[in-house]
Amino acid sequence: MHALKKQKSPINSIFEVVLGTHASNFWLQKINPLWSIQQALGKIVQKEQTAVDMVSLTIQVNRNFKHGQAGQHHPITIEINGRRYERTYSLTQLDTQHVVLTVKKVEKGIVSQWLNEQAQVGDILEFGQPYGEMQLPNTTQPLVLLAAGSGITPMYSLVKDLLQNKKNKEQTVHLMYWVKKHADVAFKQQFEQWALQYPNFKLDVFYTQDTPKDARLNVEYLHLVKDLTQSTVYVCGPSGFVSTAESLFQSAHDFKSEAFSLTPIISDETGFVNVTLTQSNKVLAIPKGQSILVSLEQQNIKPQHGCRMGICNKCACNKAQGATKNMVNGQENSEPNNLLRICVNTAQTDLVIDI
Repeated sequence: MHALKKQKSPINSIFEVVLGTHASNFWLQKINPLWSIQQALGKIVQKEQTAVDMVSLTIQVNRNFKHGQAGQHHPITIEINGRRYERTYSLTQLDTQHVVLTVKKVEKGIVSQWLNEQAQVGDILEFGQPYGEMQLPNTTQPLVLLAAGSGITPMYSLVKDLLQNKKNKEQTVHLMYWVKKHADVAFKQQFEQWALQYPNFKLDVFYTQDTPKDARLNVEYLHLVKDLTQSTVYVCGPSGFVSTAESLFQSAHDFKSEAFSLTPIISDETGFVNVTLTQSNKVLAIPKGQSILVSLEQQNIKPQHGCRMGICNKCACNKAQGATKNMVNGQENSEPNNLLRICVNTAQTDLVIDI
């Protein structure tokens, strides 16, 4: 059976034949800012404060937009002061034409600050294809969700999809959510409503900078999880939080994690190593202890990249020779001809990579 492709509208077809794709997009968007031959575009139709330093944007998307599965991420491109920035966010689907983008303002975060402070109803965003493996499991095993900070956004999508679509009615879901203060809790009212409405959903929120003060994720929290060896555990948060969870919940039946920000491991390494770029025919000296991507960018080399978190794999390339260390979990790799994500790895020795 042949897959059916989306049919272009007559007006799109006429514009493309006469003007070509780029010119067609330009003139179509003069008529309607969401019209495009091939671009997935969205228009902000509502903006509301979700928590302190966090906003939720309701976005109307066009026919080229591809909805991802709950828990997946979308690359989002925004133009700020004439420059285009790409960042990765988890979206929540409302219906076939609307999604919600929830963003926490990050210190020195150009895009997150713009979305929180300057984005307005009517602004247009551009979207890439969804990706990510942290989707609802095809199992009835207990599901344990661990979130810290803005790591709550994919978890919100997962819980919403599981509960409201009545998938696996008997599956228990336990959400454990760490924030600094009470005012930082996102989706608080909705989570509490679900906890009352659905007996199989349990919510625990921990406040690490309020009184009384809760501890950060540690071994003491394991007693809150029943049947860990039979549970599926998903984790999303800063890399330090994710790394701690990986060590604590290693006995889980299934474990998946995503770190939304990079907190480099402590390193006392100094000095430089040489990196040979086979496709560019260049040899560069870069510092140890710094991501390879940042090091190359500082020397005006612009490799392809996306999320800068080691998730989307846009920056991945073949490492022909050399040793590297993962900045998120500290794992070292000296095997030749390995896939290397340069945004979250540092060079430990001289490298040969296919860039």
